[in-house]
Amino acid sequence: MATTPPVSEGFIPFQGHRTWFRVVGKEEGAGKLPLLCLHGGPGATWHHMEPYEALAEGRRVIFYDQLGCGKSAVDDPHDPSMWTTDLFVREVQAVRDALGLDRVHVLGHSWGGMLGMLYAIGQPEGLASLIVESSPASVPEWMGELARLRGELPPEVQATLVMHEEAGTTDTPEYDEAVMVFYMRHLCRADPWPDFLNRTFQALLANPEVYYTMNGPSEFHVIGVIKDFDVTGDLGRIRVPTLLFSGRYDEVTPATMERVHQGIPGSEFVIFEQSSHTSQGEEPEAVLDLVRGFLGRVEADQAGQAG
Repeated sequence: MATTPPVSEGFIPFQGHRTWFRVVGKEEGAGKLPLLCLHGGPGATWHHMEPYEALAEGRRVIFYDQLGCGKSAVDDPHDPSMWTTDLFVREVQAVRDALGLDRVHVLGHSWGGMLGMLYAIGQPEGLASLIVESSPASVPEWMGELARLRGELPPEVQATLVMHEEAGTTDTPEYDEAVMVFYMRHLCRADPWPDFLNRTFQALLANPEVYYTMNGPSEFHVIGVIKDFDVTGDLGRIRVPTLLFSGRYDEVTPATMERVHQGIPGSEFVIFEQSSHTSQGEEPEAVLDLVRGFLGRVEADQAGQAG
């Protein structure tokens, strides 16, 4: 009979505030390494990474709410200009240092994968592998693909989106309804949505400052800090084994992910044919099998090299 791995939670001091973390599992079995999960947004919470708890099989799986998000919310007066990509890169290292993750795999979804790529480009010590789920290396380039997907929406939906974006009224129910048409096609095609995804959006809407500052009002109207994000020219600096995957109907389109694949030497790229942007909720068992197999191969290869 399978046993439920232990869970521990706590806070790490960071930038004068606190970063909340959750560790599933207690220690690593022989030859295994912990897995650190980076959530999306920017400004979401760890909840959409919840399916990866299943990988706590003889390894710790670590989640955290990035600063300003969820249980790591910043309540005291602060300057919203603090929300930068550099801040969140430094937070990854702070979490590793605080939890003693000397050697670790990193898995990031959406913005989390962008953050993971940026972190790996810095070639930090002890990074064993990188897993990137549905993440662009260049937001300006990705915008062209998003425009194509928007152009495939019903004309009345497109008109509603444009009207509210031009008027600055993206906080209206009409805009939300139009956005949902896009989301049901390209964010998550499961109906109903998984509970973990609903909880992610509930937490984001309860505290949207980071999302609005760094991203914008929706997944496909990116007008915040990350609108100029582009690490395409630096992808060759990622020298660890890298797995990329996304969905056939993903808002981060297969063409967008192919560019990442071309840029990272030796990377693997898998497309889930029945998924959009949340394949861990749309084809969960296949995704877990893919990641589990990749981790096992990396660890076996690295053990062989050490031997």
